[in-house]
Amino acid sequence: MSVARPAAIAGAFAAGLATGALTRSKPLPSGDLEGGQDVGENEAPPVSEPPEPPQQDAPPADDPGKPDSPTDLTRSSVMFVLRNTANEFTRDQCTDLAAALTYYAVLSLFPALVVVMSLLGVIGQGARTADAILQIVDDISPGAAVDVLRDPIQQLVDSPSAGFTLVAGIIGALWSASGFVGAFGRAMNRIYEVDEGRPGWKLRLQQLVLTLVGLLVAAVVALVLAVSGPVAEAIGGYLGIGATGLTVWNIARWPVLLVVVVLGVAMLYYFSPNVRQPKFRWISVGAAIAIVTWVVASLGFGLYVANFGNYNKTFGTLAGVIVFLLWLWLTNLALLFGAEIDAELERGRQLQAGIKAEDTLQLPLRDTTVIEKNRDKEHKTRLRGRVLRRSRGRRA
Repeated sequence: MSVARPAAIAGAFAAGLATGALTRSKPLPSGDLEGGQDVGENEAPPVSEPPEPPQQDAPPADDPGKPDSPTDLTRSSVMFVLRNTANEFTRDQCTDLAAALTYYAVLSLFPALVVVMSLLGVIGQGARTADAILQIVDDISPGAAVDVLRDPIQQLVDSPSAGFTLVAGIIGALWSASGFVGAFGRAMNRIYEVDEGRPGWKLRLQQLVLTLVGLLVAAVVALVLAVSGPVAEAIGGYLGIGATGLTVWNIARWPVLLVVVVLGVAMLYYFSPNVRQPKFRWISVGAAIAIVTWVVASLGFGLYVANFGNYNKTFGTLAGVIVFLLWLWLTNLALLFGAEIDAELERGRQLQAGIKAEDTLQLPLRDTTVIEKNRDKEHKTRLRGRVLRRSRGRRA
């Protein structure tokens, strides 16, 4: 009895090993694709629905349960916003995003100048406006930066076909100039933790319209800013306002420039991301901080270049280009920092209202067409890859 039982146990154990070995030696091993079903050689894998985007069930952007303004946030919410803004600014790699935006800004800058100078060339105000633009740039940017723009602007003004350029190259120039708007929209999508869902044609059309509106406003403002010096004196004499009126106008043109900057930032913040904002704000907390940061950074960088930097000795004739690129990078960095503040303020409003936004901001999307297509493609690709892995490369 004692001898037979160990023998029986050993025989059963050997049979189990043999069965396992035969199972493992099958040419097409079955496997659990979705957690419970085996897939053979001619059996299709079970298909489950791809996951929905986290904003699928987001509440309305103007949900009445959220605080109306940042002043309604509690102290704990404000402290959370401040800490998370710094964390998200680093996590979203905003310094790298600002560098990418600087690249697109350079690519978009000169086509934009073509459009603006062509518009002004049609009404014969190109030369005077060019001088005003260069003076404004010289006042708000480091001294060497204006040298980068001086020659291209002068060439556009001196071109005899400046008026015809508007007709001949308006589409190409707008297309190129809209590159910055598109890049800024992608950066805003990362900040708001969403994917782009608008179809290509719709997205490009919105970018072109936004770029065109911005350039038209810039042309009008450039023309207004050009009304200084002898022109302003002539207009002042005609209106009978004298030297006092001229002084007032020379001071008032800076608020005009500030209004344009505020309008441009507001349009970028509101229209470029694929989220529906609670409402359009002429100036948000983030936009105000971005503009103040940009002004302070520009003044500080200008003082550094003028008094401490030795870019001319280091880079020689390229010093102006390097200074201009660094100034553009600081400008884009300030814009992204302001956008992060607005995004985190929205997260604080949602959390205080009891909305689950600690992982992902809950704002409704403008469009989900491309997101749904990409989601289906990725799901099918995963299924084909899983079949390929289970079959050891024999089918997909």
